[in-house]
Amino acid sequence: MATHNKTVSITDDDQKILSNDLYNDTDNKGIDEWIQEALDGKINNCWKRFRQEWTQKLMDDESFTDPIPSNKTDFIALVTARSDYKNRKTRDDEARAKG
Repeated sequence: MATHNKTVSITDDDQKILSNDLYNDTDNKGIDEWIQEALDGKINNCWKRFRQEWTQKLMDDESFTDPIPSNKTDFIALVTARSDYKNRKTRDDEARAKG
């Protein structure tokens, strides 16, 4: 699995605003942890929607007769390999093309 590293830039004023609500020392560890937790939360919510949407689609697909994987990695591999799978960019591009 690939690890994606991103750099986030905030101004000194933004740091002060965040430090008003977040426990943050001079090393900015508090802000760094909050950013990671926010990203983790988004990933978890996306996973829940993905799993719910595709479990239903697989169950409704009469041509799909294989077992539905119980682990996350296999489930994602199964779904993203399907010909009817479209990621957000593809769905948005197709919607824009239809006008």
